[in-house]
Amino acid sequence: MVARVSTVAFQGIEVVPVDVQVQIAGGLPGFAVVGLPDKAVAESRERVRAALSALGLALPPRRITVNLAPADLAKEGSHYDLPIALALLGAMEVLPAVEIEGYLALGELSLDGRILPVAGVLPAAIHAAEREVGLICPAAQGGEAAWAGVEVIAPPDLMALINHLKGTQVLNAPEPQAEGAEELAAAPDLKDIKGQESAKRALEVAAAGGHNLLMIGPPGSGKSMLAKRLPGLLPPLAPAEALEVSMIHSVAGQLTLGKLRRQRPFRDPHHSASLAALAGGGLRARPGEISLAHLGVLFLDELPEFQRGVLETLRQPLESGSIAVARANAHVTYPARVQLVAAMNPCRCGHLDDAAQACSRAPKCAGDYQQKISGPLFDRIDLHVEVPAVKAADLSLPPPAEGSAEVARRVARARDVQRARYAGQPGKLATNAEADGELLEAVAAPDAAGRALLTEAAERLRLSARGYHRVLRVARTLADLAGSDGVKRLHIAEALSYRRIAPARG
Repeated sequence: MVARVSTVAFQGIEVVPVDVQVQIAGGLPGFAVVGLPDKAVAESRERVRAALSALGLALPPRRITVNLAPADLAKEGSHYDLPIALALLGAMEVLPAVEIEGYLALGELSLDGRILPVAGVLPAAIHAAEREVGLICPAAQGGEAAWAGVEVIAPPDLMALINHLKGTQVLNAPEPQAEGAEELAAAPDLKDIKGQESAKRALEVAAAGGHNLLMIGPPGSGKSMLAKRLPGLLPPLAPAEALEVSMIHSVAGQLTLGKLRRQRPFRDPHHSASLAALAGGGLRARPGEISLAHLGVLFLDELPEFQRGVLETLRQPLESGSIAVARANAHVTYPARVQLVAAMNPCRCGHLDDAAQACSRAPKCAGDYQQKISGPLFDRIDLHVEVPAVKAADLSLPPPAEGSAEVARRVARARDVQRARYAGQPGKLATNAEADGELLEAVAAPDAAGRALLTEAAERLRLSARGYHRVLRVARTLADLAGSDGVKRLHIAEALSYRRIAPARG
């Protein structure tokens, strides 16, 4: 007799069905797992054996073969423990085979029979909904799986699951879980920052249109503080966006307590991060920081301190909104529609504009330092803003009257305008930063005075075609914040002011 239980394998956030087949046959006693298992899957036989022993069940002294089909697909991870145990219980006739065949299962087993959390429950639940089958998952992740709208059994241990399937115990269906108001209200407030009005304005524009932002200024001027307040200005994720973001974090095993994310991600990797950490990769081609920041903010502090090759990996996903991770044993594509916010000092010592503190190599040191950032990457940043040192007089002032809540309301109104504008457009466009081609020309066409100014500035500043279009995108966002139907000369002028910084070339 062959017992079967359905489970899944993951290729990025894509789900591939896997059929777990268990046969107990005559011959010398043994327990073999076949079907290209990795080390974690191969070791599942010991965890399954110990978990069943904890329940008082001994494996029969016969030859046990576990096949993970399709056999030519590499199987990775510990989530195969539970489906192997269920198929084995079906083959031993402890559980009726017809019962377990109606479910998709995943979970890791501890030696005492508890079912432990695993990565990828949300994508697996959505796959189960597409196949119209139920889902069995760890109790800690039942709230995550319940969003898929399928029958979910979320037992704390193997004994509770056996009793539920045999009808001697009833497990309550889990309720969908999401981040609460306390998590959403945790972002720091703009009222904490004194002075820096031009930088705050640029932060508001970046939030309203989803634009990339570069802040350049001396140490202690508030660049990092400004960046960390950007999530508090952004609107919460829409339901479809929350599901998409949560799927990525589920595959990475980073959903807190199985709750769906509602706040936009904010990722701030250290400048020592490797290429695989930022872009994704490793043995299992897991998502990197740029994918974990999907539909949120990727903050790169001390931008020139990142390795040149690491920064260059950003060029393609900043344009396409996705990143392909190609490795010898895997080729997967992850979403990567991020808002890049970067901060840097003007030179290595950071005091280029202060003769009393600048090093002896100024201003040549600024050219050497800023050359670490390539021109093409620099060109992909919409807003370049200087953040000067804060004066003592500013620090002694009372907190600003306007904080994150007031700015967030203006951002929300501008986002609503953009959402209505791009409704029905292909590619799920949501912000001005994503508009391109003929669509951008149609929605951001400036008036005659604005077009004349932009043409003249493009020649004088030697703007590339990409830079030209990014000025149009920012101008469209400025018009939305002002409640203007058209892009006017003053919007073009302000948008051009945010491209005044150019990397110094020694």
